[in-house]
Amino acid sequence: MKIVVMSTPTEALSGRDLRKAKRKIGWIFGAATAALLMVGQLAASPGPTQAASTSPGKREQEAINTKPLKPPTQGSIPVAFLISQGAQIIDFAGPWEVFQDVSLPGRADAAFRLYTVSQSAAPIEASGGMKIIPDYTLANAPAPKVIVIPAQSKPSAAVLDWIRKASKDADVTMSVCTGAFVLAQTGLLSGKDATTFHGAFKRFAVEFPDVHLKRGARFVDDGNLATAGGLSSGIDLALHVVERYYGRAAAEETAYTMEYQGQGWMNPNSNQLYAKARVSPGGHPLCPVCGMEINPKTAPKSVYKGKTYYFCSADDKATFEAAPEKFAATDR
Repeated sequence: MKIVVMSTPTEALSGRDLRKAKRKIGWIFGAATAALLMVGQLAASPGPTQAASTSPGKREQEAINTKPLKPPTQGSIPVAFLISQGAQIIDFAGPWEVFQDVSLPGRADAAFRLYTVSQSAAPIEASGGMKIIPDYTLANAPAPKVIVIPAQSKPSAAVLDWIRKASKDADVTMSVCTGAFVLAQTGLLSGKDATTFHGAFKRFAVEFPDVHLKRGARFVDDGNLATAGGLSSGIDLALHVVERYYGRAAAEETAYTMEYQGQGWMNPNSNQLYAKARVSPGGHPLCPVCGMEINPKTAPKSVYKGKTYYFCSADDKATFEAAPEKFAATDR
């Protein structure tokens, strides 16, 4: 079944309903009392504030003490979600949920104003077949302060140019999953630290040797540029951005509202499971490009220096054969 999602540039209904409910508390008891009530609620529930034993240590905390961002005194922070064919739903829907759920007691405006941007106004088909009608095109999109780039199809020259120009005045341009490939193609990540989906580490290292790939990072924050690992990692990076704008308490409240108990947003080095190359649990060969387990009886294969390599797809085989010496290297 095809689902057409027509997002509004202002806010999603679920986020609006949450904010309305919380603003009623502020109107009745005052902003200070509402904040105290929320603190008490968090203390009495198994939310993020009770995870002291799993909170990051001093070293990890120092690693994420990135320079705070200054939110506007009034109005909402504009967030552009750049999408195209094949956009991975959780990559942009996860951060969208985070930003829409931010609630600031005593404040009338939503913290963030969310909208989608694409090269044209034509519907795009995201992962799983969901169809989305973009709010804006590259030509008429409002200037964003936060840009979210999910995994998606290969970007056009016009898309890359828009990212370069829009990023100049944005506070944060963030990629999620293999959206890092899109961001890296702009040249903005050159010489900087970055991460991406663990299944794309090898390909990213081969394609962008001038970017310092950090395996095992949940996200990498380089000030006005940030990259998240795969899929759900975008939720953590978005919570981290919320913290940069509005502080730890606001980010914790947002995570609590979402019933999100992950701690990765407080520890960017929490993806260490993916820092080492995967070993097949069944003893089967792994694709040298993406690391997936392969059935050698049916998989495409290629021979390089007397060794046979198996691939999960013909595309990965072609990628390998374009630079076999790089993919075959054990440190890749």
